[in-house]
Amino acid sequence: FIEDLKAKGFLREELEQGEGGEGEVGEGTQGKGSLSITAKMERIIRQRALEQIFGKIKRSGTGNHRTGKSGLGDEHTGDFREYRYGDSLDRISMTESLKNAQVNHGLDGFSLTEDDLVVEDTHHKAQMSTVLMIDISHSMILYGEDRITPAKKVAMALAELITTRYPKDTLDILVFGNDAWPIPIKDLPYLKVGPYHTNTVAGLQLAMDMLRRKKNTNKQIFMITDGKPSCLRMPDGNYYKNSVGLDDFIVEKCYNMARQARKLHIPITTFMIAQDPYLKQFVRHFTEANKGKALFTGLQGLGEMIFEDYEKNRKKRLR
Repeated sequence: FIEDLKAKGFLREELEQGEGGEGEVGEGTQGKGSLSITAKMERIIRQRALEQIFGKIKRSGTGNHRTGKSGLGDEHTGDFREYRYGDSLDRISMTESLKNAQVNHGLDGFSLTEDDLVVEDTHHKAQMSTVLMIDISHSMILYGEDRITPAKKVAMALAELITTRYPKDTLDILVFGNDAWPIPIKDLPYLKVGPYHTNTVAGLQLAMDMLRRKKNTNKQIFMITDGKPSCLRMPDGNYYKNSVGLDDFIVEKCYNMARQARKLHIPITTFMIAQDPYLKQFVRHFTEANKGKALFTGLQGLGEMIFEDYEKNRKKRLR
């Protein structure tokens, strides 16, 4: 069976032990002759996650998502407007333009001028740059509930959705514990929690740095978390940690980051998968500071909610 999987390109044999530093997501292989999945298998896993989480919505339509605004695009609105300098000639509606010429100049002295030309309008298709933040603090596996597996399944599905259905969009993924660091899509199946606190500020700083480098006008942050912010890295490199309640010093830093993102026109959608009332209150204040969105959800239905919000943001965030 193993040899069959290797022959089909699903598994490969690692002859040397891979090296990985702190904060990196490895493939979990050790020693000579160990097995790991190939890029082909990673793609199949992402496709399977997409089918499981977004299957119902995926069947509702095909093709790229359009906005509600008109502009350059390839989906016709059914409306016409006057010809403007720079419009492609193949967009001119000859039937409607000839009608205008007859009305404006009559049949006896027929002529066709630029003022008679009309073009069929099309929907503008917006592009979106998204950063997905995943909490990998220890609380994601505490209390007998595995929260990290559904979170990374959603990340794999979202990655497959964007790369296949919206190839001009961008998706970056980062994880945050005591610190924050980016991870490539191919490492999502191997993502694990660690003995970390929750440094939400570090995650937001990295997310905004990533988005500053993007050329797209439309930018957004999705954050999946189940715990309160409990950690900061100080200028001297030491960590300030407090797991008891909500620390005012840490919380205020989070609010400041939310306001900074708002100034950069970057909305933050927080998917809160815990139900503690005092944590919900923190998320509400955080969302108010950013003018973003908060969705209080358990693990059930998390994928559908992220998908629907992604679609909605692509519709409305057009400048």
